[in-house]
Amino acid sequence: MIMDMETVNETVEKVDQGLEEIGLGGVSDNIKEILNLKEYMAGQIPAIVGFGLKVVLAIIVFFVGRKLIRWAVKLMKRSMERARLDEGVVQFACSAGKAVLYTMLIFNIAVSLGVTESSVAALLGTAGVAIGLALQGGLANLAGGVLLLVFKPFVVGDYIIQNQQNGCEGTVARIEMCYTTLLSIDNKKIVVPNGTLSNSTIINVTAKETRKLEIKVGISYESNIQKAKEILEKILLEDPDTQGDRSEMVVFVDQLADSAVIMGLRVWVPTDSYWSVKWRLNQKIKEEFDAQGIVIPYNQMDIYVHHKDCLLYTSDAADDLIG
Repeated sequence: MIMDMETVNETVEKVDQGLEEIGLGGVSDNIKEILNLKEYMAGQIPAIVGFGLKVVLAIIVFFVGRKLIRWAVKLMKRSMERARLDEGVVQFACSAGKAVLYTMLIFNIAVSLGVTESSVAALLGTAGVAIGLALQGGLANLAGGVLLLVFKPFVVGDYIIQNQQNGCEGTVARIEMCYTTLLSIDNKKIVVPNGTLSNSTIINVTAKETRKLEIKVGISYESNIQKAKEILEKILLEDPDTQGDRSEMVVFVDQLADSAVIMGLRVWVPTDSYWSVKWRLNQKIKEEFDAQGIVIPYNQMDIYVHHKDCLLYTSDAADDLIG
C-alpha cells in the first residue's frame, strides 16, 4: 500500500523529533531522501512495466513480420515465375523487395517504441548519406546490377568469360542486388561484384544456339592433300552433330608451315555439345589419318651434310710443293 504525502510528512516529523531528542538530527535528511526515492520509484513502476511490454511486443512483431516477409517474397517469386520472367530479374526483385520490407518493419517497430516519425526519417536520411559515402563501391555494384538486368548481356544459365587481366569464367548461377555468382567447370563458386561486370568486356559463350567449330591439323609434305581433304569431309558428313551443316561446312589448306601442311575445317555445331564434338572429331581425325597413311608430323629439323673430297698432304710433300 502506497503512502500519501501527508502520511509521509507526519512520519518524517515524528522521526525528526525522536532523533533530535537522542542527538541524531542529521539522520532525518537521509531518511527523507530514502522515502522520496521510494515514492519516485513507486510512481515510475507503471511506466517501466509499460515500456517492457512494448519491448516484448516489438520482439514478437519482429519475428512475426520476418515470417510474413518470407511468405511475401516467396509469393512474389512464384508470381514472377508464372509470368515467365527472366530468372535474373526474379532474383534481383526478390532481393530488393526483401530489403525494402525489412526497412519498413524496423521503421514501424521504432515508431511503436515511442520514436517519432520525423526523428526516424531524419536518422535514416543521415545514415543514408553516411553509408552512401562509406559504401560507394556497394552503390556502384547496385547500379551495375540494375544495368545488367536492363541490358541483359547474360542471363542465369549462360556461360560467360570476363575478359580482363584477372578475369574469371563460369556458368551464371545467381544475379543479385550487388553480386553475381558463377560456378566454374570444376564447381567452384565465384562471386563477382556487379559493378566490375558492368564495366568489363563480357564474352557470352552460350548466347546463341550454335557455334562455329574450327579444327586445324598438320600433315606431312609427302602426304596427299586431296586425300586428306576427302577424309576430313567424310568425317564431317558422318558425324551426327555436323552432318546437318552440309551447305556451310568447309575443309581447306590453311597454311604451308615449316614442318607441315596445315589443314583446317569449319562447321556449325550445337552450343551445348561444342566441346564433346571437338574432342570426338580430333580423335576420329587421328584414327582415320593413321588408317589411310596420312602422316601427322611433329616439329623436327632435317640436317643434310654434303661431303667434299679433300687432299691430304704430309709435311714432306708440302715442303716439295713449296720448293
